[in-house]
Amino acid sequence: MQEQEYIQTLGGMQKEQWDALFQISQMFNDVKVQENLVSEVLDLVVQVLKAERALFTRLEPGTDNFNIIAARNTEHQDINDLSAFSSGILKKVIESGQSCLYHDVQTDPAVSQFTSVQIHKIKSVIGVPIFVDGKIWGVILADSQTNRKNFTEESLEFLKFFSNLVSLALDKVIKIESLQEENLLLKNKVQNTDVIPDMVGTSREMRKAANLIHRVAATDATVLLLGESGTGKDMAARAIHLLSQRKDKAFIAQFCGSIPDTLLESELFGYKKGAFSGANTDKKGLFEVASGGTFFLDEIGDIALSTQAKLLRVIQNQEIIRLGDTQVKKVDVRIITATNKDLKQLVDKGKFRQDLFYRLNVFPITLPPLRDRRSDIALLTRHLIEKYADKPIQIPVKTMQKLETYSWPGNVRQLENILQRALIMCDSNVLLPDHIIFEDENQLTEFGGNLKDFETVLLQKRLAEYNNNRTQAAKSLGVSVRWVQMKLREIEENN
Repeated sequence: MQEQEYIQTLGGMQKEQWDALFQISQMFNDVKVQENLVSEVLDLVVQVLKAERALFTRLEPGTDNFNIIAARNTEHQDINDLSAFSSGILKKVIESGQSCLYHDVQTDPAVSQFTSVQIHKIKSVIGVPIFVDGKIWGVILADSQTNRKNFTEESLEFLKFFSNLVSLALDKVIKIESLQEENLLLKNKVQNTDVIPDMVGTSREMRKAANLIHRVAATDATVLLLGESGTGKDMAARAIHLLSQRKDKAFIAQFCGSIPDTLLESELFGYKKGAFSGANTDKKGLFEVASGGTFFLDEIGDIALSTQAKLLRVIQNQEIIRLGDTQVKKVDVRIITATNKDLKQLVDKGKFRQDLFYRLNVFPITLPPLRDRRSDIALLTRHLIEKYADKPIQIPVKTMQKLETYSWPGNVRQLENILQRALIMCDSNVLLPDHIIFEDENQLTEFGGNLKDFETVLLQKRLAEYNNNRTQAAKSLGVSVRWVQMKLREIEENN
């Protein structure tokens, strides 16, 4: 009997309270995501304290603002409105750094003046601060609209123990979550670094694009990168980030083409535990991970209308809602998008939201195709050879002529692939024309350009075949030498 009485009063708490703490500690050991820490155990807090509601809230660092992590009532329902609780009492706990216990706040002069207490007719309140690394992280609060004499010193001790358990779990989870975020950033960086050559070129078109990149990088304006596939839109996005004030923050890139809508949304916005089958924990979306930095969305023209609506919300309000959640989360992210499609045409067809198009099209930059900047091909070729070759490589004139006269429908990306293949085929230190293999070498007409482009490609091909002999090239084409001279002058002026 004496042993039972001792157990019942151990630490000033009842056995029911100790059992609850033991159960809570076991639940915390399985926790993997921060928001899950108390969403399930607050029901136990409400039950043990015989409260009507319980709140777990975080103090935003450097501010007086609170965010709900979880809040529950006696019906096991979530409470998503922080204003339903007393902000005055929350701030009082933060300012004092001490626990509080009020049996009847309506008549207590220390807290009865708080407007929220009067509006919500709160009578009994018990609350404790949560500490992480010696600093106040948040507050745990339980309250009732009736005079709860059950809110005793023993109840306060229980809540303090609960707060300590939360602090220990938070310390562990925050470190794990930080490592997970760092890992995600590193993985994303690996996937998006050095897969496309640096932006190389001195042609008029590239100088124009570079000037626009420098101008917009100094702002936080939304940028829309346009151009054919393989023109280096992702490298332009990275350049904008590195030249901006956000250069020391995250750069996240997400390809939006050919990805199922639901999967893309879960990647972008994250999800709440239980949002769908297999969602066993909460997961941050890439918008949250990129907060403070830059988020690049490639092939934006391929996303579904439902996702477009959510993206519009991010751009307009800088906020997201995870899948399966109701809580709004603020983000601070600079958005850059890219497409090789005509978005205005998609708008006219009803496949792209007009309001989103105008939001994305604040500062458009068009990257030129490689066939429109042929004077850069030699520079790009040498740059790529140096990047991929494990020995010095010579590039004869005929090899370079073959590269410069090709139409490059796949642009810089195709040039990179063909040069990598050529280096594999090259057994010496001289890259020969035969090492350069085009998939469509015998299909000159399939280059995707207009008649003017075709004339340029055909003329350059014939000049290469006749070692730049303009007379023989003109004869083979059935035109005058003067026409060839005028065409070459026109090509030179355009480059």
